Amino acid sequence: MKRIKRACVIDDDPIYTYWAKKIMGELKFSESILVFENGYDAIKGLKEITEKGEKLPEVILLDLNMPIMDGWDFLEDFIKLPHHNEDKVYVYIVSSSIAQRDLERAKDFDIVHNYILKPLTIKKLDGILKSVV
Repeated sequence: MKRIKRACVIDDDPIYTYWAKKIMGELKFSESILVFENGYDAIKGLKEITEKGEKLPEVILLDLNMPIMDGWDFLEDFIKLPHHNEDKVYVYIVSSSIAQRDLERAKDFDIVHNYILKPLTIKKLDGILKSVV
């Protein structure tokens, strides 16, 4: 199966990020994985990538509840970033929130392709990979 070049995980839970990287490795999901602990660090890191003229990660797994800058604030700033591969960037919200308002709000962002409930599983990750490649 094909894999993507770069993925990104934005989540403040070290156990979740460890697990996400582990199952991504098992699936040979991507050539590289970026990990950020909050939306602020992610925006800063992704902005540096675009300033170098590099492409953004094809898949971003985004948590909503994080310190410093949450997932919603990240999305607001992310859509303002200049990037030349925007049509090839797939943001998946991966959250434990089952609040209907969060599900509805996610629909306000064209860049969000799906809302996935934690825990992230191999089956869910494989589904993401199949829909992207």
